[in-house]
Amino acid sequence: MENNKLNATLIILTFNEIDGLKKIFNKLPINKIDDIFSIDGGSTDGTIDFLVRNNIVTYVQDKPGRAEAFRIGVKKAKYDNIVFFSPDGNENPDDIVNIIKHLENGFDMVIASRFLKGSRNEEDNKKLPFRIWANKIFTGFANVIWNKYDYITDTINGFRGIKKPVFIELNPDGHGYVIEYQLSIRAMKLKKKIKEFPTIEGDRLGGTSKSKSIPTGLLFLRYLIKEILIGTNFN
Repeated sequence: MENNKLNATLIILTFNEIDGLKKIFNKLPINKIDDIFSIDGGSTDGTIDFLVRNNIVTYVQDKPGRAEAFRIGVKKAKYDNIVFFSPDGNENPDDIVNIIKHLENGFDMVIASRFLKGSRNEEDNKKLPFRIWANKIFTGFANVIWNKYDYITDTINGFRGIKKPVFIELNPDGHGYVIEYQLSIRAMKLKKKIKEFPTIEGDRLGGTSKSKSIPTGLLFLRYLIKEILIGTNFN
């Protein structure tokens, strides 16, 4: 390790998340990780100023979208062990180091699951948890079609880590919020070592979700069909 810090990269994904940042920034393991920066989608609410004031290098995207932020972040990452984190309140900062430790232990991809025993999903108390249902349906298809190992419960959650060479090998070309699902599917196709652990998903801290249910669901369906058709022809 360098300066007693973990040789890992933490990529903070932001787009108008000033409310969440103010409440959880001090909980981030800033002093434990050597390489930390933000990829920002063009915030106008003070997010960028806040990050700069707190010595977080911030790259503003020329091309918008969550998937593009993933790809930009990987290119700029200093280390092979990479964690993606969104400071909207849903993702637990305490799990960041845990993800890194699993990557250090040889896993190719690590997912903080909202569906394992001991976990919590933001929609657990809703009478009609549409996002949970959609997640489980798309996750079920992925597992039945491609997974040869232990069942992956949360193929869609963005709170995850991945090895940089593995991300490059998987070559995800998806758009928006489909990027995580595509990464999970392609990792299954190539029989990568995937680790899940339960996470407690918090409630959103200000702002609104950037993912709209119906358009996002249609996008997922489109890419599910695409992945069925292309097989492993993505390198």
